[in-house]
Parts: sequence; C-alpha cells; structure tokens
Amino acid sequence: MSAARLLATLLAGALFGFGLSYSTMIRPEVVLSFLRFQDFGLMLVMGGAVVVVVLAYKLVPRLLARPLLDDHFHTHPSVWNRDTAAGAALFGVGWGLCGVCPGPAIAGLGAGNWSLLWALAGIALGALMQGLRAK
Repeated sequence: MSAARLLATLLAGALFGFGLSYSTMIRPEVVLSFLRFQDFGLMLVMGGAVVVVVLAYKLVPRLLARPLLDDHFHTHPSVWNRDTAAGAALFGVGWGLCGVCPGPAIAGLGAGNWSLLWALAGIALGALMQGLRAK
C-alpha cells in the first residue's frame, strides 16, 4: 500500500472517530436514549451519514473517471438472504443491549471509556462464532 493511501486511510479514520465523538455517538447512554425514542439528536448524524454514502457511491463515480487513490471504482456485491437477515437482527439486538456498534466503541476507547471493552469483547466473540460457523 502506498504512503498516500496509508495517509488517506489514517486521516479518514481520524475524521470518522472525531465525528463519532463530537456527535456523542461514543456514549452508550446517548445511543440508548435515541433507540428508546427519547432523544432524536442522533437522527441528524444518521441523516448526514446517509447523504455522504449516497454521494460517495452514486455521484462521485459519475464525476470522476477514476478514484483519487486507485485505478478503478469497485462495486460492492451484496446478497440478501436468511443469513444476512439473521446477522442484521443479531447486530441490532446487540446494539440495542449495549448502545454501541464497533466504530463508536473503538472511538470511545480513544476518549477513555474503558467500559466499552466489554462491548468490543462481545463483538469479537460474535465475529469469531460466525467465522467458525461459516467454515
């Protein structure tokens, strides 16, 4: 991997972590109050994320002949099946129980919220179980 790609990856990750922290999405109590329909502040965060994804996946390939740091745009093949639905449901239940998903949990560690290690341990265990099941 080139130095430019590594630097771009580092900067994108830092920006993502800063955005999660600034939006308070690294605080499980904020996420849980959103999931209980008590606080809708994170709706703006999710709406902003949807806008960025739509622009990145739909508009940018039409504007640029090729990506800035690659030779062509890649497609993301996805299949909707029983395993996808079960995984999505399990992810949603886990998110609802602990109040974080992987990105905010890692960003929360950077902010000193060490109790998120429990959530990350559960995420890692779930990923390991899925990997063993898929063999």
